[in-house]
Amino acid sequence: MFRVCKWLLAVSGVAAVMAAPAVMAEDAYPSKPIQFVVPYPPGGPLDSMARLLAERVKGDLGTVVVENKSGAGGNIGASIVAKAAPDGYTLMMGAVAINSINPWLYKTVPFDPVKSFAPIALVASVPNILIVNKEFAEQNKIASVQDLISYAKEHPGQMNFASGGNGSAGHLAGEVLNTRAQINSVHVPYAGANPAKTALLAGQVHFMFDNLASAAPLIKADTVKALAVTTLERSSFLPDVPTMEQAGVKPFDLGTWFGVFATGGTPQPVLDKLHAAYSKALMDPAVREALATMGSDVQPGTMAEFSELVSNDLKKYKEVVADSGAELF
Repeated sequence: MFRVCKWLLAVSGVAAVMAAPAVMAEDAYPSKPIQFVVPYPPGGPLDSMARLLAERVKGDLGTVVVENKSGAGGNIGASIVAKAAPDGYTLMMGAVAINSINPWLYKTVPFDPVKSFAPIALVASVPNILIVNKEFAEQNKIASVQDLISYAKEHPGQMNFASGGNGSAGHLAGEVLNTRAQINSVHVPYAGANPAKTALLAGQVHFMFDNLASAAPLIKADTVKALAVTTLERSSFLPDVPTMEQAGVKPFDLGTWFGVFATGGTPQPVLDKLHAAYSKALMDPAVREALATMGSDVQPGTMAEFSELVSNDLKKYKEVVADSGAELF
């Protein structure tokens, strides 16, 4: 019995010694620069926000280096984070397109959408908005979503809509409108949202769904007609514009969000430190102002709430992508 006790004590001692470095590492985190991967090119809204946040978390996390790893709709950058060591030193500015749409849109993705990432903080939630060519709207007395639907039914196959490419948020929203309203508007894909907007302004297409941050200058300049936002609630930045559901197209909830993720399996104490730092940064006046220009007034929530959003959208977009018929390789 005495020998057994000595053996148990010895084993316990070894286990404690082995566990100590891991605990100390978590307590000392971070002890070196953190890599913050943006899976898109420099200059976009995700890149700009990642850099602003990197500056604001310095006091709590030290140096955060933003690196752009674009390609394959964000999958290349996401794969880098998915395959990184789960130690909190590799983060990603994820988005609904990467985390909830790409797994269904692409034939294969180099990550598991559930297991590969640990949601840390929701940064922004922005509605998409249905905008119509102003001249087309005025000539055909289109002042509402129902007017647009009526026109489409009276002119089957003659109305078209632009998007930033096959499988983009604008494409999916247009196909959801086709399905829910039982109309047949023709999708015209462009190489990005800016060429799509140029085509809309030129009257080459009739309407498009764009994110509010991108469409706001056109709406304010009165060069397009805004009909509805795609979220369940109206935007505080355009309070007079109804939601798609209020306009009679149900169900319709297709917002755009982005947020901070760590590699799946990162220890909870490290995730807690990251969440605290980014939640604090998101309340910084400069960050709030930047978010407002994007049309987002989201407040920092819990990691559990963000995780639930990602999970729910992953389920939702499985059906949306299937209905659209879009597939990328």
